[in-house]
Amino acid sequence: MRTIWKVLLATALPLLVMTAIGLALLAQGDETGGRGTLVTGVIVAALGGSSFIYRIDGWSLRKQSVAHFAIMLVTVLPALLLSGWFNLSSMTGWWVAITVFVLWGAGLWAVFYLVFTIGERRRK
Repeated sequence: MRTIWKVLLATALPLLVMTAIGLALLAQGDETGGRGTLVTGVIVAALGGSSFIYRIDGWSLRKQSVAHFAIMLVTVLPALLLSGWFNLSSMTGWWVAITVFVLWGAGLWAVFYLVFTIGERRRK
């Protein structure tokens, strides 16, 4: 399967499924669950689609990581801010949301870097 179709599938499928579930929850009056599910769908779709950046041959890890972070910055961070999961009525709430975004992003990047680095070494 061509890469573009893989990216579209990794992005569209979770987004469509989670959107359908989120809308069903909203229709049933579950605003918190519906919003949370919609936000989760956006996050999963962004992660799924942008993960293919790391398969671009000829790009350094730095370039791949910066591109991935930029995509997360314009998709995941706004989704988190609109989710209702953080109290954004004060500056502290904003800082908490941004800190959670950065720490989770850096933590997951480090974990996957170690996993793939160790896996690559074992293959050699």
